[in-house]
Amino acid sequence: MKKILNLMEQELQKAFAACGYDEKFAKVVLSNRPDLCEYQCNGAMAAAKAYKRKPIDIANEAIEKLTSEGGHTMFKEAVAVMPGFINLKLSEAFLADYVGGMAAEEKLGLENVGKPETIIVDYGGANVAKPLHVGHLRAAIIGESIKRMGRFLGHHMIGDVHLGDWGLQMGLIIEELRDRKPELVYFDENYAGEFPEEPPFTIGELEEIYPAASAKSKEDEAFKERAHEATLRLQKGYAPFRAIWRHIMDVSVADLKKNYASLNVEFDLWKGESDAEPYINDMIQMLTDKGLAYESQGALVVDVVQDTDTKEIPPCLIRKSDGASLYATSDLATIVEREQDFHPDRYIYVVDKRQGMHFEQVFRVSKKAGIVKQDTPMIFLGFGTMNGKDGKPFKTREGGVMRLEA
Repeated sequence: MKKILNLMEQELQKAFAACGYDEKFAKVVLSNRPDLCEYQCNGAMAAAKAYKRKPIDIANEAIEKLTSEGGHTMFKEAVAVMPGFINLKLSEAFLADYVGGMAAEEKLGLENVGKPETIIVDYGGANVAKPLHVGHLRAAIIGESIKRMGRFLGHHMIGDVHLGDWGLQMGLIIEELRDRKPELVYFDENYAGEFPEEPPFTIGELEEIYPAASAKSKEDEAFKERAHEATLRLQKGYAPFRAIWRHIMDVSVADLKKNYASLNVEFDLWKGESDAEPYINDMIQMLTDKGLAYESQGALVVDVVQDTDTKEIPPCLIRKSDGASLYATSDLATIVEREQDFHPDRYIYVVDKRQGMHFEQVFRVSKKAGIVKQDTPMIFLGFGTMNGKDGKPFKTREGGVMRLEA
């Protein structure tokens, strides 16, 4: 169905044309004086200059044609006011017919987009091994809503949960598990057999292990260093730690899917940071070959400053001095993967607003390196935080946060 504004313009265009004036002057807009009228047409003012006539005369002529040739069925009121405005009010009968027509249409009269886009919506962003809490509602619901609206419009929407499954929390869990259950085969350097299929923990135990390990790392520097080393070994493919990681994923993802299902939130892709791992080395090599990535204090960075910046934009850190990957590394590699798999026309990231600078850096590197075309929209939709009694955002790693399922 055509929009009401378009239908009104059609009637005004007929009237202007019948009076010998160009149809382009018949543009209808919402009134800036709703106390006087609902809509208005100011075209007579511009037409007066083109046709060397008084605007009020042109407005009156147009209204006379409008009301004598069918337009009166749409308008309850159409009047010319000095110096040449046309004030319009719709008739109740027209509105009733229009809404009745909407109700009879499959999509309430909405016309599909002329050129559907493939759009990646990155939302959810849950971290494995952590329970979802009330603060996770926003990413899930905002992202799901955007995805559904896009589909309703006719776009090809691809929702990706993009799990946090490859960072320091994995090393923390592995080392805490080592301290609690050193007898497990994963910690026997001489073990060469198959690893157990059953995980050495339940979801309840796993969710208690992480905050305990996080707290310990703040007090025990040696433990923190072990966790960093475990994370690096995991990322480099150490088989025993990969086996523990798969257990963590199996247990966590099953629980996450149950919670998201309760919210009626569905993802097309259950990808995570780990899925970007195969793309990282080639991507870093490409950034280096293009002269974009350079070493700074042992780490690898890319400058993303632009001449138009009004605030400081620090370099994007691609790889730490110890060779470990960072969020920027996996987010960039994920974009490489998405470009290969889906060739998106648009990216939408629904993430906590505190990540705004991070994504600004990632988007700039993506376009500077030619991973994404310059004209591809990359949109960061940041939302606020849900805070505890201390006024600070909830942190599951510190424990004591009500679970979302509760």
